Amino acid sequence: METDKELDVRGLHCPLPILRVKKALSDMQAGQLLRVVATDPGTAIDFAVFSQQTGHPLLESTEKGKEFVFLFKKAC
Repeated sequence: METDKELDVRGLHCPLPILRVKKALSDMQAGQLLRVVATDPGTAIDFAVFSQQTGHPLLESTEKGKEFVFLFKKAC
């Protein structure tokens, strides 16, 4: 799936990944896709909660080795 923006938060721990995602999404237009790569295992839970609280859908959450890949869709 083609994304509109990519964000690398590898090596960062809570709350930095969430803050970076929040900033990236604020700079995007509704409907655009943001792909995020992280290494902190806690981001899976953090991003799920962030998605519920902000309304930005978390379309995908996958683990590839020691990396976690997330796909967000910018809400209206």
